[in-house]
Amino acid sequence: MNNKFDALKDNDSGDHYQNEKKQHTERCYKQNIKQIGTFTSVEQFWRFYSHMVRPGDLTGHSDFHLFKERIKPMWEDNANKNGGKWIIRLQKGLTSRCWENLILAMLKEQFMVGEEICGAVVSVHFQEDIISIWNKTASDQANTARIRDTLRRVLNLPPNTIMEYKTHTDSIKMPGRLGPQRLLFQNLWKPRLNVP
Repeated sequence: MNNKFDALKDNDSGDHYQNEKKQHTERCYKQNIKQIGTFTSVEQFWRFYSHMVRPGDLTGHSDFHLFKERIKPMWEDNANKNGGKWIIRLQKGLTSRCWENLILAMLKEQFMVGEEICGAVVSVHFQEDIISIWNKTASDQANTARIRDTLRRVLNLPPNTIMEYKTHTDSIKMPGRLGPQRLLFQNLWKPRLNVP
């Protein structure tokens, strides 16, 4: 592992984007992000993570962020502003395993895209959970496709799983709203049970 990562938690339980102006929203968002740990090895991560409540065990709305050191989980951050994120909506009960697999893949640098990965977010909601992985360059289609394929592999997603890529530029244009393309992603991923 060649990077140092910061684990962050969003302390706000509401939708801080709804009906607020951009500057106020950005300030509120920054104030609600709290650093809960830093680590530089997989071993340090497990020592830290073993004392945390797993995302799947949380109730209400919570966000956990794992980003490389000095990269903030904000669209406007210099490392993120030209990037985007892959988004996967999960059925309740799958989030903790998928989040752990995603984190380990990031820490072990399994995505094979150099410094392109910025971080990941797990967002726990009432009816579904969302996992996303953020990258620096949305216009780099080869790396974006490699990230998608690696994500599909490390999360063991079936081929028909719906994955959405959204640029941060598009997110900035429509903060806190469901864009037209997001209405298509209402089906939750359900694992295939292949019991011999």
